[in-house]
Amino acid sequence: MNAIFRSLSIVNYRLWFAGALVSNIGTWMQRTAQDWIVLTDLTNHDAAAVGITMALQFGPILLLMPVSGLIADRADKRRLLMLTQLLMGALGLALGLITVFGVATLWEVYVFAFLLGVVAAIDAPVRQSFVSELVPESSIPNAVALNSASFNGARLIGPAVAGVLIATIGSGWVFLLNATTFAATMGALRLMRREELRAPVRPPRARGQIRAGWVYVWGRPDIVVVLVMVFLVGTFGFNFPIFTSTMATVAFHKGASEFGILSSIMAIGSVAGALLAARREKPRLRVVTLAAVAFGFACIVAATMPSYWSFAISLIVVGVSSLTMMTSANAYVQTTTEPAMRGRVMALYMAIFAGGTPIGAPVVGWVANVFGPRWALGVAAASGLAAAAVAVGWMIGAKRLRLERSPEARFGVRARYAGSLLSAAQRRADAAASLETQEIAVQRG
Repeated sequence: MNAIFRSLSIVNYRLWFAGALVSNIGTWMQRTAQDWIVLTDLTNHDAAAVGITMALQFGPILLLMPVSGLIADRADKRRLLMLTQLLMGALGLALGLITVFGVATLWEVYVFAFLLGVVAAIDAPVRQSFVSELVPESSIPNAVALNSASFNGARLIGPAVAGVLIATIGSGWVFLLNATTFAATMGALRLMRREELRAPVRPPRARGQIRAGWVYVWGRPDIVVVLVMVFLVGTFGFNFPIFTSTMATVAFHKGASEFGILSSIMAIGSVAGALLAARREKPRLRVVTLAAVAFGFACIVAATMPSYWSFAISLIVVGVSSLTMMTSANAYVQTTTEPAMRGRVMALYMAIFAGGTPIGAPVVGWVANVFGPRWALGVAAASGLAAAAVAVGWMIGAKRLRLERSPEARFGVRARYAGSLLSAAQRRADAAASLETQEIAVQRG
C-alpha cells in the first residue's frame, strides 16, 4: 500500500490531492446534472443534444491547444490554476442561478458548456504538467495515477449524490454546490509551501516555440502511436454520459437516481484501474495496448447485458480497463518527454484526448438515437480494438515485437517485447530539442 500512495508523503502534493478531490466531486455532480437537464428537461431524450453539449465543452481544448501548451510551459502554474478555478466556479454559479430560476434554455446550456471548455482548455495542460513541480521526477507516474484515482473517486461519489439531489431539490442547486467546491482547490494552492515546489524548466522567449513542440512529437514515433490510440478511444470510446444515460432511460426505463448510480459503479472500476497503475514504477506501451484490448471486449460484454444490474456490474470492467489504458498512456508521455517540452506535449495529448469529443460525441449520439444505445457501445468497443491494432502494427513494423517458436509457450508461439521503447529517432529528437534550446539561449545572450 505504501508503494501505491507514496506521493502523498509530500506535503504539497497531499494538499493538491485533497483540494482536487473536493473540486472533482463537484465537477462530476455538474456533469451529471448538465447531461440530465439536456436529456430530460430541455429535450425529449435527445442523445445527439447531449453529444453536442459534450462537443462544445471539449472542442475549445482542440482549438486552443497550441497556445495553451506554450502557456503551460511558460506561466506560473500555481497562480494560473487559481485563476482558472475562480472562473470555473463563476460559470457554475451563473448556470445554477438561471436553472434555479427556471429560465435556462438549451442554447444557454450550450453557451455555458462552450465557455467552460475555453477555461478548461487553458487549465488542462497546466494541471497536467503542474504535477512535475509537486513531486520528484521518479514519482511522476505514481502522482499521475493518484490524480486519476482522485478524479474517478470523485466520479464514484459525485454522480450518485447528483442523482439524489436532482430528484429531491433540482439540477440548479447541483450547479450551485459545484461552484462552491472550487474554493477547495484554490485554498490548497494558497497553502502550498512555495519554496518546496520544484523549479520548472521554462523555454526562453523566441519564435517558433509552438512549432518546436510539434517537431519534437513528430520525432518521437512511440508518442505518436500513443496519441493515435488516445485519439481513437477518447473520440469514440469515452462518451460515457451518452452510454449510461441512454442505457438507463431507453434500454432499462430508469430515472435520474439510477443514471447517477451507473456512473458511480463504473467509477469503482476506474479507481481500481488508477490504483493498479499507481503500483507500477514505470509506464509501458504494452500495458496501454493490453488495456485497449480489454476495453474493447468489456464494451462488447456491456452492450449485451440483459438487465440494469448486469449492465451496471459490467461497467466495473469497463472502468478498470479504460483507466488503466489512459493513466498508463498519460504517465508514459509525461515521463519520456523533455521537461522543457512537457507543457506543449501534454497540451497536444489533452487536445487529442478531449478534442476528439466534438467529432465522436455527436456521432455516438446519432448511433444511439438511430440504432439504439447498445450499438453505441459497439462503437466504443471498436475504438478500443482499433487502438490496440495500431500499437501492435507499429511494434511489428518497428521490429520491437517478434514471434518465435517456443515449446514452453502456449500453442508454441510467444510474443517477446524486444529492445527499448526509446528508438534512435526518439533520442535524436531529444538531442535536437536540447540543441534548439541551447541555440535560442545563445541567440538571446
